[in-house]
Amino acid sequence: MLSSTVREQLQGIVGPSWFKDDTESLVSYSYDATPLYQSLPDGVIFPSSTQEVSAIMKVCAQNKVPVIARGAGSNLCGGVVPVQGGLVMVMTRMNRLLEIDQDNLTATFQTGLNTKQFHNAVEATGLFYPPDPSSMIICTMGGNIALGAGGLRGLKYGTTKDYVIGLEAVLANGDILRTGGKLVKDVAGYDLTRLLVGSGGTLAIITEATVKLVPKPAFRRSMVAIYSDLSSAARSVSQIVANRITPCTLEFMDRATIRVVEDFARIGLPVDAEAILAIEQDGDESLVERDLQLIESICRQEGAIEVKVASTPEEGAKVMEARRSALAALSRLRPTTILEDATVPRSRIAEMVLEVQRIADKYNVQICTFGHAGDGNLHPTAMTDARNKEEIHRVEQAFEEIFEAAIRMGGTITGEHGVGMVKAPYLEWKVGASGIDIMKRLKEAFDPDQLLNPGKLFAETRKRIVFSDASHGDRHEAQEETAAGKQEGRYPQKEQTAKPAGQEEA
Repeated sequence: MLSSTVREQLQGIVGPSWFKDDTESLVSYSYDATPLYQSLPDGVIFPSSTQEVSAIMKVCAQNKVPVIARGAGSNLCGGVVPVQGGLVMVMTRMNRLLEIDQDNLTATFQTGLNTKQFHNAVEATGLFYPPDPSSMIICTMGGNIALGAGGLRGLKYGTTKDYVIGLEAVLANGDILRTGGKLVKDVAGYDLTRLLVGSGGTLAIITEATVKLVPKPAFRRSMVAIYSDLSSAARSVSQIVANRITPCTLEFMDRATIRVVEDFARIGLPVDAEAILAIEQDGDESLVERDLQLIESICRQEGAIEVKVASTPEEGAKVMEARRSALAALSRLRPTTILEDATVPRSRIAEMVLEVQRIADKYNVQICTFGHAGDGNLHPTAMTDARNKEEIHRVEQAFEEIFEAAIRMGGTITGEHGVGMVKAPYLEWKVGASGIDIMKRLKEAFDPDQLLNPGKLFAETRKRIVFSDASHGDRHEAQEETAAGKQEGRYPQKEQTAKPAGQEEA
């Protein structure tokens, strides 16, 4: 609980109406879009400027109050759950687009700016900001930066980290840090800009950002390739890339996902297909048409039973919007929807999808798989019920084995959602003990009192496992280790209050 002195100081910085500690506010900001994680903060504050953020951090540093920076709360890694209480700092008042610089092809904004609004403003000038997370209607640009968001266009254009070139951030002690700028080249010392992108609010609170823009593509067209088996779809992905074609979007949906999305979107998806690839290309019209002809030929050669090219931009947009709606569609099936992400090399997409299906059958849980086939990033999604503890335990076991399979195939535990709380126990699988050690040293340098978003990245509970080189199903048992040497559950919570239904966003 915050002392009366701290409360008065915080109210003095932002005004009484922008600091809240009533029960409704505390419950409202006790969770994000990640199911099963919840913990009450001690207060919620809404700054309007970098200077206010700095002043707030100085008060919190002096009084050792944890601070959790938050955008729209649409993340899926437990990234802004106030697991140790403290102050949730909501950045959505800081939502101004400060500049679109058409001479330097950059944009500068406050980090509470809505992602879709930013896209619309940029495209109105004839420019383009490619990163497009599926939650872009809801999420903030600051949240995208904090978690290194990806999106459907990652194959051709890259992700958020490839576009952020300058930041303004407030450190744990209240100092203001500025990195990078409107520069094509800048190798002056360590790349602090890239370090802060994806750091999940654990190193600094990002208040402003400058990103690079590119010319808006002149033409765009979509197509859908339909398959009766997963392997043919996966081979098509590999062959498209091997033929030096880089689509703007190359998305995958398995049979279960297709059926649910079609029931939701009603756009004529083939519900009896085992898999579909939703493909989009952009650029000069003649090149787009050439690429789509080549892609269609490849897909048919690799076993596609049908290829449909959108006849109008509106028809193509419906296909991509249907793919973006996958989480919303799946969430209608059961009370709790747990969407994960894991990335493998493109050549192992089919193997990974089959492995997910095998694991789901093994643990008798319902998992649908969709994702960004072009960059190997899959989203296995479990439909379950948080009230069924035994089933939730099986879901946990299934996802643990899915993460293990991704690592075994040369992949990673998260391609775009971030680590947060969800993946923290598994981080050492990817980066090793030396990687954890150096990350902790960086955290100590930025935040010696561990005030910024505590309980993220570095979990007390670590998963240790000895991997086998054997085929599917031959694995050594994973063990959970804590500082006390005892086993704990995957979902540590400070205090839980019932979460209103329908809050999950993606």
